Amino acid sequence: MLNLERLRTLDALARHGSVSGAAEGLHVTTSAVSQQMAKLEREVGQQLLAKYGRGVRLTDAGQLLAEHAGRILSQVQLAQSDLEAHRGQAVGELRMGAFPTGARGLLPATVAELRARHPGLRVRTVEWEPERAVAGVVRGDLDLAVVLDWYNKPLGLPDGLVKAALLDDPIDVALPVDHPLAGRTSAELAEFTGDEWITWPEGAFCHEWLLFTLRAQGIEPCIAHRAEEHQTQLAYVAAGLGVCVAPRLGREPMPAGVCAVPVRDGVFRHVYAVWRADADRRPSIRAAVEALRRAADHVSH
Repeated sequence: MLNLERLRTLDALARHGSVSGAAEGLHVTTSAVSQQMAKLEREVGQQLLAKYGRGVRLTDAGQLLAEHAGRILSQVQLAQSDLEAHRGQAVGELRMGAFPTGARGLLPATVAELRARHPGLRVRTVEWEPERAVAGVVRGDLDLAVVLDWYNKPLGLPDGLVKAALLDDPIDVALPVDHPLAGRTSAELAEFTGDEWITWPEGAFCHEWLLFTLRAQGIEPCIAHRAEEHQTQLAYVAAGLGVCVAPRLGREPMPAGVCAVPVRDGVFRHVYAVWRADADRRPSIRAAVEALRRAADHVSH
C-alpha cells in the first residue's frame, strides 16, 4: 500500500523541482524530504530520484509515479471537500496567502473574524506576491490566495482555479507636500514625466505594470530607487527623493511630508481571492471568502 504522505512528498518534488523547494512547500526540513523519498523508493522497489549536478531529478519511474500521485492527491482533496461539505462546518486547517498591502489591509480582520465564528478552524497566513501565491494554490501549498491585477494588465490564472472579486483599489500618486502638483484634486500619470520614481524591484508585477502603463503613454520613467515594502517607498517620498504609486489598500498611515493625488480616469487594481476548483465545496473556503468580502467592504467605505 502506497503511503499518502510519501506520495505528497514526491508530488512536491515534481512540482517544485528541487528538494529545498519541496521542503519549503511542505513546511518541513530537506532531511525530512530525503527520508520520505528513501522510504518511498524502498516501498516501490525502484529508484525514483537520480543525482543531477548539485541537485536531483526524477527518474522515469519517478515521473510515472509522480503523475499518479498528483491525481491521487487531487482525489483526496475532493474527498476532503465533500466530507467537510457533508459536515457543513468550517474546521481543520486553512492556509491563506496575500500580497503585502492586501495582507496588511485585509487579513488581520479576516482571520480575527474566522477565529471568532469558526473556533474549529486553524488559519495560517503568509505574505506572497501574486504570481507566487497563484502558483502556491495550484501546487496545493495554499488553500486560498488574495491576489491582484491591474485595470489594464490582468494577471494570468491557470485552469482549475475559481476566483471571487473583493474590491477595486483606487490608485493615487504619493508626492512631497512641496511638489508643484501637491493639492491637486486629480492628475494624470503623464504629468509626472519629469519626476524620479520610487518603485518595486525589477520583475515585480506592480513594477512591470508601471513601466507598461507609462510606456504606453510614450513616457520612459526615470527609476531612481527601488523598495519592496510600500512604507519604504513612502519614506523616500517623504525625504523629497521622488514620487511613487500609492494604492489605498493597506497604505495608512501616510508619513509626514507626503500627500496623495488621485490618478485621473479610473486607475485601479482588481483585488480578488482564488482557490482550486476541487476545493470549491469546502465550508472553510466559503467562510474565508465571506470574511474577506466583509473586510473589503469595510476598507472601501
